[in-house]
Amino acid sequence: MISCPWRGENLVTRICVLGDAHLDVVVRLGGPVAPDTDTPARTQVGVGGQAANVAAWISALGGQARLIAAQGTDLAAGLITQELARRGVDLAGPVLDGPTGVVVSLSEGGTSRSMLTDRGVGPRLSAATLDPGWLAGCDWLHLPAYSLASEPVSGAALAAAAQLPRLSVDLSSTALLREFGPARFRGLLGRLRPDVVFGTADEVALIGGPPAPADLVVKLGARGVRAGGRVHPARPVRAVDPTGAGDAFAAGYLVGGVGLGLDAAARAVAKMGAMP
Repeated sequence: MISCPWRGENLVTRICVLGDAHLDVVVRLGGPVAPDTDTPARTQVGVGGQAANVAAWISALGGQARLIAAQGTDLAAGLITQELARRGVDLAGPVLDGPTGVVVSLSEGGTSRSMLTDRGVGPRLSAATLDPGWLAGCDWLHLPAYSLASEPVSGAALAAAAQLPRLSVDLSSTALLREFGPARFRGLLGRLRPDVVFGTADEVALIGGPPAPADLVVKLGARGVRAGGRVHPARPVRAVDPTGAGDAFAAGYLVGGVGLGLDAAARAVAKMGAMP
């Protein structure tokens, strides 16, 4: 039975997550979108981005998290900084002239969601702007595929991965993987040799599975996860919004293994929004 994603007795001191921090606008539709008129909906606005979500959940679950992300110069950037600090996340990264990213998530019935994505300054984090001091005290790096499949942020991600001893990668998005090239991304994983790869069944099938020796954790939605050669059932929960459930699971897994990951995912789907 898997209890921890790393081997031996040394626990992770601080987990660095490199990627986007943006505004999440979660929209839970009350019915089909009515053209040219109103559609009832519930909405929630807050901090988001896969990297920011994972970092916030790590902190909420008792771990130490540092988020390395480009920060914009608009009003939203200040909101993000304050909210992440409130959640115990150590935020590092350059301030770049430009807008904060915004993602609109359309949640349908608590079981599926579609995302409209504007990443703003997020992808402009580069190797040239990466301060080695931001990685100090971290012995684990977590990278969403978003941070590996676009320039110049991929340069920063690769530079950070070369400096830390342990690495996990989340496959993030089938659309992203198709655009980048599934075989090309699998080759990139082969060069990076991550300790853990997270992905949905569709994402994993698309790249043909990660190359060895990575531990593969397949997120199965309402059915749970497949890890360590068996399926671990999801916790019973009344689903409200699936946004961020996979990010919560990844954070829990990195902090304490499959069980904590499943607990975190259940907490995530029981409420609106991706943050704890």
